[in-house]
Amino acid sequence: MAEPIYIFTDGFLRRKDNSLVLETQEGNRHIPVENVSEIKVFSEVDLNKRLLEFLTEKNICVHFFNHYGYYVGTYYPREFLNSGLVVLKQAEFYLDHRKRMFIARKLVESSIKNMIGILKNYDKEALSETVNDLSKHLESAEKCDTVEQLMAIEGNAKEVYYHSFDKIIKVEEFQFERRSRRPPENELNALISFGNSLLYTTVLSEIYKTHLDPRIGYLHSTNNRRFTLNLDIAEIFKPIIVDKLIFTLIKRKQIKAKDFHESVEGIVLKDSAKKLFIQSFEEKLKETVYSKSLKRQVSRRTLIRMEAYKLEKHILEDESYEPYVE
Repeated sequence: MAEPIYIFTDGFLRRKDNSLVLETQEGNRHIPVENVSEIKVFSEVDLNKRLLEFLTEKNICVHFFNHYGYYVGTYYPREFLNSGLVVLKQAEFYLDHRKRMFIARKLVESSIKNMIGILKNYDKEALSETVNDLSKHLESAEKCDTVEQLMAIEGNAKEVYYHSFDKIIKVEEFQFERRSRRPPENELNALISFGNSLLYTTVLSEIYKTHLDPRIGYLHSTNNRRFTLNLDIAEIFKPIIVDKLIFTLIKRKQIKAKDFHESVEGIVLKDSAKKLFIQSFEEKLKETVYSKSLKRQVSRRTLIRMEAYKLEKHILEDESYEPYVE
């Protein structure tokens, strides 16, 4: 079964016959291309045109992260499931205010519902006020008239939600304080940013396997940023994949304060901790949950692609969109 490949060692990534070879000072690593679903690069890796042509032929995305673990860009091969109809319908649903608002509102509501669901798994008494506040934001989302209002409500809901992390984690060296991105001002913010970057690229790779164009989002405005639809879908899964994973790793003391260091980019994870986080992230994506629509167990990675399929069906007006809520 094809799986993501993560590269942390400097070297040269080449095509050799019908496989990939990572050439490093420590030796060569041969990677059967049939086993690769996507590639995520965290080191200094040289590529050539011949390799990119091969990756395009095999429909493999390559995501690049800088030295600090921040996402910097993607080699997104030519779409192999092109559909002019789907692109036109995506644009129609973006340009039609009522249709766009329906999707954007659904995304925000599902995101908040999944935040509430996560909190209910922990100290119910200590978190009851937070749950009530999030429920009020959920009600407010139903009354919004613009996407900008929805974005504001989502932002406010996240602030309320993030401030509950201290009550869940209860570890002095991991204090939320406030959400800070680039640079993250503390260890918890560094974990959130790193996990979200992994999720954004994972969602992007799953969108690539559908007819959807990732440049047309509905909650996040389509603009000069190359991709926005992956940001939309990621909002649904951040609480149940990234945040839940962070709680687990800290509570089990698998990641500690010593696994971070200060840099010009703020507080960042050391490479050993990045690898541990990535391993745990992939295990989380392989976990299965029951799908009511398919009436069987499916992995969380499959749920992400199913979310894209549901959006596609909605814009083709085959089926009204109902996002995943755990």
